[in-house]
Amino acid sequence: MTPEIQREFDKIIMEMRRVYLHDCRPWIIGFSGGKDSTLLLQLVFETIGNIPSKQRHKSVHVVTSDTMVENPIIKAYMHNTSSLINSASGSENLRIKAHLIYPEVTQTFWSLVIGLGYPTPEAPGFRWCTDRLKINPTSALTYEIIDKGGEVVILLGVRKAESALRSKSISSRAIEGKLLSPHISIPKAYVYNPLAHVPNEYIWDYLLRNDGISAWGSDNNYLFGLYQGEKMGEEQSVVGEIDKDKIPITGNSRFGCWCCTMVKEDKSLRNFIEHGATELIPLRDFRNWLVTLRSDITARDYRRRNGNVYFTASGELGRGPFTLETRKEILRRLLVLEKSTGFELITLGELKAIDHMWEDEGDLTRRALVEIYHEETGNKLPWDQYKHAKYDNETLAIIRELCEEYNVPFDLVSRLMISVDKTKHLVRSSLTRKQVERIFNQGWLHCESISKGIISENPIHRNS
Repeated sequence: MTPEIQREFDKIIMEMRRVYLHDCRPWIIGFSGGKDSTLLLQLVFETIGNIPSKQRHKSVHVVTSDTMVENPIIKAYMHNTSSLINSASGSENLRIKAHLIYPEVTQTFWSLVIGLGYPTPEAPGFRWCTDRLKINPTSALTYEIIDKGGEVVILLGVRKAESALRSKSISSRAIEGKLLSPHISIPKAYVYNPLAHVPNEYIWDYLLRNDGISAWGSDNNYLFGLYQGEKMGEEQSVVGEIDKDKIPITGNSRFGCWCCTMVKEDKSLRNFIEHGATELIPLRDFRNWLVTLRSDITARDYRRRNGNVYFTASGELGRGPFTLETRKEILRRLLVLEKSTGFELITLGELKAIDHMWEDEGDLTRRALVEIYHEETGNKLPWDQYKHAKYDNETLAIIRELCEEYNVPFDLVSRLMISVDKTKHLVRSSLTRKQVERIFNQGWLHCESISKGIISENPIHRNS
């Protein structure tokens, strides 16, 4: 590493020292395990390590978000790194604590897709996942720390050199002459960007010094290897080579969820596979199947979750969530994938949440999920023995026959049965009445009348 680069980081460390000693406000660091957040945390460790122990009055929270659908290789790296951070901080009395945070069990990717049938996220606008999987859990911890400490300072590892858009974003929030700026959405939180002016080419030089061993004992050479071969178009910033194949290392790689459907092709997964992680091939194939499933109209209900219907610009019925049968198929394939790869892809907590959701979604047997699990894994869930069917197959067959005979949608009857069953023990019978009225007022029951109204009002539809 050149003296020029060392001087640049020495200045940052001195500035961070001043900010640290200025007050007692806790620090929060969002740690993704990528190169920028690793560099930021490395500088924090060095800064606090050079401050006398008696002056280390500030608590530092290193927050890593596990979305529960992380690339298994990255997930293992993140969890191991968090353990190393806590161990190193404890032995050196740095008051740095690493947190692994998770989404609420009812808000995970699989709980929403398999449990409630949410269509998988799609670019550019249908992105329901980020808030639920990352932002909400992080915000919850941030508010918890604020409640205890009054105010917090959030350290970000973002750099203007990373992209033109990122540079504009940083500049728009900065206050001239001030190191800290108010957070745009979290009261009592301030933002500090110590790396804002660090050039791309400095990062790996600093991280790979001292044989690449970080302040907490992890190997940055391994992190360096994770960035192999990624191509980011105009964002590419080659800063070195690795291995005998002289594979370029870029400065703008991203590691995301292995099942992400926001992109046509998951370049991160492809990169890992091309460099030897063939165990990820089945995950990539499953992810590609999910992408095609989203556009399969037979896999989607024609009703939205609130029971309403809508028409596309061409006059056709729009599509809503995945049908219950589709969700069963997704679960089956996911369990098979989990068994064949050995990766934990869905937790027991999620399975239990989905089981409860399916009871409200029309599973009158109450045993669909536990039986699928047993069929695909050969094991029984801990609560399998307590899942007794409310209606046996013979009873359900009779109900279906009656629905067909009198031209009554079976789905309507099942929803009414579920609603009445949930409220039958309540003292306030008006709640049952309101639930029943809500079901009868759902738009899908009046779809034919709505269609006739649209045709009579709109000449385009009338002639089509």
